[in-house]
Amino acid sequence: MGIDQHQGVRAQSLIQPAADVDVAAWFPESGTKRIMNFQTESTISRRSLLQVGALGAGLTLADGLRLQAADKAKGGLRSAIFVFLEGGPSHQDTFDLKPQAAAEFRGEFRPIDTSVAGVQICEHMPNLARDFGRYAIVRGVTHNLADHGIGKKYVLTGNLPTPVLQYPEYGSVVARQHPSARDLPTYVAIDEAFVGPGYLGTQYSALTAEKPRHGFPYRVRGVTLDDGLTVARYSRQKQLLDDLDTAFRGFENLDDEVRSLDRFSEQAYQIVSSPRTRTAFDLSKEKVSESDRFGKHEFGQTLLLACRLIEAGVHFVTVRLRPAEFDFDTHSNNFSKLRTLLPPFDRGLSALLQRLEDRGRLDSTSLFVTGEFGRTPRVNGGGGRDHWARAMCSLLAGGDVRGGTVAGAS
Repeated sequence: MGIDQHQGVRAQSLIQPAADVDVAAWFPESGTKRIMNFQTESTISRRSLLQVGALGAGLTLADGLRLQAADKAKGGLRSAIFVFLEGGPSHQDTFDLKPQAAAEFRGEFRPIDTSVAGVQICEHMPNLARDFGRYAIVRGVTHNLADHGIGKKYVLTGNLPTPVLQYPEYGSVVARQHPSARDLPTYVAIDEAFVGPGYLGTQYSALTAEKPRHGFPYRVRGVTLDDGLTVARYSRQKQLLDDLDTAFRGFENLDDEVRSLDRFSEQAYQIVSSPRTRTAFDLSKEKVSESDRFGKHEFGQTLLLACRLIEAGVHFVTVRLRPAEFDFDTHSNNFSKLRTLLPPFDRGLSALLQRLEDRGRLDSTSLFVTGEFGRTPRVNGGGGRDHWARAMCSLLAGGDVRGGTVAGAS
């Protein structure tokens, strides 16, 4: 899948760097090649952008994974966390405030200074303001699909949706090209996957884990054994199934889907019988103070789980909470809803960045945070903002991304 064949999410044709941003400094690597139509005609390193941005920007992910595999011996990127904010958060009320705009545009929130002079974000994200040196803001990301269904498919696969071909989501591509150890899932989706493996086949599906709840035991369907079922008993059951499969194999005319399910079942057995995998999902092993740092809410605990999975060796984790629990689709009461949504987002994401850095994993883990689109500049009659695909904000961290920087404008 080459550069010319891939259709990725654009950022202000495609990204319009702010006037005072040095793009070369943002991706500080030599050896550049033009891959986007920047309005300033700037060029950035193809290798750098693939490694730190391809997982989110929808660029040539397959090429990026090949580069990551080649760099593994040199300690390059080994994992990724994709945090998807369902519904499309309002960019001008979070990371791209317009305090000088008229009242019907600027909204109710005031900007606060970050740790970098001249960069401000929303007052309801004080932790992320303090920690701005750990991540970068991409403003003015744009596409033209202002519908939740097709917009999400575009952002989650990097390809324009088509009824002819079902494209795989990023984690499924990682599962195919860069598998984890046999006893670990390569790709985990919390709380649910949206697109699936597409044309790659069922064996590259995510292991879907329910969101954790603070203070409650955590069980994962397919990893946590049913009550009374030991690993030894489960192994005997699997051996019986294998014997039956062998006995009837000669009478079957298996299609690709059945073979795919067989491979998926074998992988599932390796995972369910793995102490390492069960330990990775066991949040009770965390200190109370560490759990509290992420917040006693579903978003924070989900990010803590994502951290544990990456530390165990899982290569790709998607965090996508269901709209009923964490919905940024604020057609009405935008500001009151954001006053509820932003504090757990701020606390959880800040804790995630701190933990990755404290444990020496920020350089080897790519973090991408985005929704499917932004919200309208004008506040509507119900105090909300509607769909607006012409501008949105995304966050990048890890790998070669230089924290404390801003690219693009809206």
